[in-house]
Amino acid sequence: MWQSYISGFKAYLQLEKSLSDHSVDAYLHDVEKLATFLVISDQKKNPAEITLKELQQFVKWIGELGMIASSQARIISGIKAFFKYCSIENIITNDPTALLEAPRLRRMLPDILSFEEIERIIAANDLSKPEGGRNKAILETMYSCGLRVSEVINLQVSCLYLDIGFIRVIGKGDKERLVPVGSDAVKYIELYRKNIRVHQKLNRGFEDILFLSKHGKGLSRIMIFYIIKDLAKKAGITKNISPHTFRHSFATHLVEGGADLRAVQEMLGHESITTTEIYTHLDRDFLRSTLQQFHPAFKGGS
Repeated sequence: MWQSYISGFKAYLQLEKSLSDHSVDAYLHDVEKLATFLVISDQKKNPAEITLKELQQFVKWIGELGMIASSQARIISGIKAFFKYCSIENIITNDPTALLEAPRLRRMLPDILSFEEIERIIAANDLSKPEGGRNKAILETMYSCGLRVSEVINLQVSCLYLDIGFIRVIGKGDKERLVPVGSDAVKYIELYRKNIRVHQKLNRGFEDILFLSKHGKGLSRIMIFYIIKDLAKKAGITKNISPHTFRHSFATHLVEGGADLRAVQEMLGHESITTTEIYTHLDRDFLRSTLQQFHPAFKGGS
């Protein structure tokens, strides 16, 4: 009975939402879970007959299967998308998911590097080697601009406006934004271009990619990860860090310095301000630790 609804939902996701095959499969899997639950609980109902009560029972069921909160939340998101489709197609008159709540997710605060720690990591580069100069330029750019790792490896020479202190970044969903770039990053990008990159053989298709491997091709995400891990080890930093740590540190240091949250949102390329607001939580922790360290009424407090 549910197969026809699922087939219609699949066509909607592919044709109207233009989702990837992977995303479509994930959504269909979520709806199939709901259909399976209805069968095993002997509730032979079509979408129009489903109420909030059945959906709450379904949420309880997937919780009892041992799924973690984030997995439950993703499934519920898929179910909500399905019933939105049903509403658009007039399969249902009332959306039973309107009041359906996902389990609360604990907001994980990312690890942050201090400015001094970032300087130590960057200083650990061996500038006597060509890759050392390239890596220094990469890290200076990451910290200066708060770029995602995918944005760094895809940064194009034609998107550099270093004479006016900006770079054009192509972010998630091919959305473009102009980001200010600091003087140190400008300096080391120019040194890399004029002294290292200019001597490299360029592979076809990578002529406009700024940061290249020794083989003249673009770098992979995992390569940036290994570069940072290796330099952090050399710098004696034991925190669990990744390329994204530079982005988190960039944003946190801006907020700590009093930057406007909307400006930080624009530079990070966040679609929603709520994503950027995580850094206000980090900032509160920073303020509290500062008070505990320096204010006499807080010293020794919890």
